[in-house]
Amino acid sequence: MLPDLAPWRASRDFRRLWYSGLISNFGSFLTFVALPVQLKDLTGSAAAVGAIGAVELIPLLVFGLYGGALADAWDKRKLIVWTEVGQGLLSAVLLLNALLPEPAVWPLYVVAALSSGLVSVQRPALDSLWPRIVAHDHLPAAASLNSFRWTVGGVAGPALAGVVVAYAGLGWAYGADLLTFLVSVALVVRIAAAPASHEAARPSLRAIAEGARYAWSRKELLGTYAVDLAAMFLAMPLAVLPFLADELDAEWSLGLMYAAVPLGALLVSLVSGWTGRIHRHGRMVVLAAALWGLAIAAAGVMSNVWLVLLFLTVAGGCDMVSGIFRGIMWNQTIPDELRGRLAGIELLSYSVGPTVGQVRSGGFAAWWGVRASVWSGGVLCAGAVGLLALCLPKLMTYDARTDEHAARVRKQRTAARV
Repeated sequence: MLPDLAPWRASRDFRRLWYSGLISNFGSFLTFVALPVQLKDLTGSAAAVGAIGAVELIPLLVFGLYGGALADAWDKRKLIVWTEVGQGLLSAVLLLNALLPEPAVWPLYVVAALSSGLVSVQRPALDSLWPRIVAHDHLPAAASLNSFRWTVGGVAGPALAGVVVAYAGLGWAYGADLLTFLVSVALVVRIAAAPASHEAARPSLRAIAEGARYAWSRKELLGTYAVDLAAMFLAMPLAVLPFLADELDAEWSLGLMYAAVPLGALLVSLVSGWTGRIHRHGRMVVLAAALWGLAIAAAGVMSNVWLVLLFLTVAGGCDMVSGIFRGIMWNQTIPDELRGRLAGIELLSYSVGPTVGQVRSGGFAAWWGVRASVWSGGVLCAGAVGLLALCLPKLMTYDARTDEHAARVRKQRTAARV
């Protein structure tokens, strides 16, 4: 049941990239909590907080796809380093704005949009680099370890941010985020260069279209994108958590609410050794996404804050299971020369949903109430995932032991080592 540490022992670059991600994720979660809290304090509007997702959407759509093409054509390490530097500069802007006697609202939206663009360029490079520095047979273990890394920051960051923002101020949260980016850059520059594959196409609309055609031809991959998009769009309640805490008369619980979803993910990742023995990954993606929706629905109807926290934690565990098996399917079946562009499409599937979901949850909360926004999204999520499972049978029948694409990539990796 314990996590498999084989990738950690075998690859020095994996360890460095893992530490870099842990540190920068910790800081990013501080800002993840501080930014909506600051908007809530400045505007008092759930719709204004939900609008963060609207300003993040366009950069995400544009740079997500182009970032994937860049990741296939350029050195992945350089892309990661320079986008990390850019994120640090944006944290400095938030810090300076928070220190003003009267902080402005518009810089918060500008930084959110620019940060979305940088993340959209960085994530395809990062996601397509892992299979380069980890042996093919170690990819399931690497996915679990990466999930564990993300959840450690996801639990500690929001929990600490709630305390820091309440007792020390927003400036301390933004300042700590800036510091983590500086440390992260120092680690990433020490990993080996990761130049483009010889077969990779130059970044262009044609190259992006080639990646999209490949994704469309792989209905099992298409299913993972669609399921995750539906789950995050319909059942992502993060934008309304500050208002939910107020409605439950438990303002003290906001940091815990933000930490509950990552905590559930952390608990799953701590006992993720079993994931390497599962071969029908598509079925696990569907089951876990449906349970995520049901857990969010349960959190929305509860009036006791501790039960709300419990179901948010359960939801986080289900989301982690879905994420682990999505990642295994992607990393074990996508050829290296297309990995960046497919990572860009993957980025859209797991980022557009939460981004637009913030707009949905904020709008629903403004119209029908906070708790109705949460539980209705969970119910709709479970129904949508079930419908997608019926419409995409290849997702349900996928088996890593017999899939032709997994066999082809395994052969490609073996030949590359020889």
